[in-house]
Amino acid sequence: MKALLELHILQNFAPSNLNRDDTGSPKDAYFGGVRRARISSQSFKRAMRLYFREQQLLNPDELGERTKRAHEAIRDLLVQRGRGRDEAEAAAMAALGGLGLPVKDGKSQYLLFLGRDELERVAGIIEAHWDDFAALTPAADEGKKKAKGSKKAELPGDIGRQLANALNGTKAVDVALFGRMLADLPDKNTDAAAQVAHALGTHAANREFDFYTAVDDLKPEDNAGADMLGTVEFGSATFYRYAAVDLAKLLENLGGDADLALRGLRAFLTAAVYALPGGKQNTFAAHNPPSLFATVVREDASPRNLANAFEVPVRPGQGGIVENSMKALAAEWDRQERIFGQAGRGRYVNARDERDLEALPGERFPDIAGLLDATLADVEHLLDGLR
Repeated sequence: MKALLELHILQNFAPSNLNRDDTGSPKDAYFGGVRRARISSQSFKRAMRLYFREQQLLNPDELGERTKRAHEAIRDLLVQRGRGRDEAEAAAMAALGGLGLPVKDGKSQYLLFLGRDELERVAGIIEAHWDDFAALTPAADEGKKKAKGSKKAELPGDIGRQLANALNGTKAVDVALFGRMLADLPDKNTDAAAQVAHALGTHAANREFDFYTAVDDLKPEDNAGADMLGTVEFGSATFYRYAAVDLAKLLENLGGDADLALRGLRAFLTAAVYALPGGKQNTFAAHNPPSLFATVVREDASPRNLANAFEVPVRPGQGGIVENSMKALAAEWDRQERIFGQAGRGRYVNARDERDLEALPGERFPDIAGLLDATLADVEHLLDGLR
């Protein structure tokens, strides 16, 4: 059975530059032959992962760390157990080297996405074989040099196998949702349970430039020329956001722990409402919540991205772009359900004017809290059936 939780969100951002490209310009994309504003899925996913942690939506040991400095995290765990800092760091580097994840110049070759429970297990193995690691890395500096030169370090006995087993699954919800790829340990990869689309403008994009100058506070009378000047590119747009979570895959990634999956989905939904990318927010403060937030739970169904509602760009009307985007989304949703079937249980919050959207299938809720409770009650029932 394919069980899905999908999100359809319309969010109108005031002038901002939440996610920029290598030139500093707001990201964009062509869709329907027209240039649109775009915010990458990576940007939103990182904002959501940070929100999990900042708002304590999940316990620290239920989250992962995406880092090139996993050896420092393992070192700190060993220091908490009473080991010396330099010896602990050398042992952590040796352990990662034994896994085929060598540390060079203080970093691994690429970002590792490891659960806190996996880091704890690696630290525990080092602790259990401390004498072996101490003999392997007699001094921190020497240990660093050794790790630099080796792709996969030799470890005594079956320590290498124990370390490999330490990465056989994690309860980290963010790893389970968003997946990971370890190029040197492909059998430890995790397929993402959540697919997140790039947020896409529902209408044509127009870029603008802010020319700014700055005045020297200690010499304000010297205003003949600016002491600093430049330009910042920005834009404003109504975005369509879409995400789909494969509930069976999430349950599998979390080792069948339905309670953790349910709490993880509450965190995911909450972050989807409130978490925002931080690009240039000190300059623009575009803290604009969604105008429309809709969920749908479907069984025996395929994912359904409704971006084609905006293949013809929305034009501003009497109700503005947001209202016309809502009408276009509702019409596309209704049309696809009539033609393709696989209808689910839809719910939405209309934060723009709190009215029912006649063409939008599903039940309107007055607030986000009620919508999340009702949606997760459906999901809990499905998870019970998937176990």
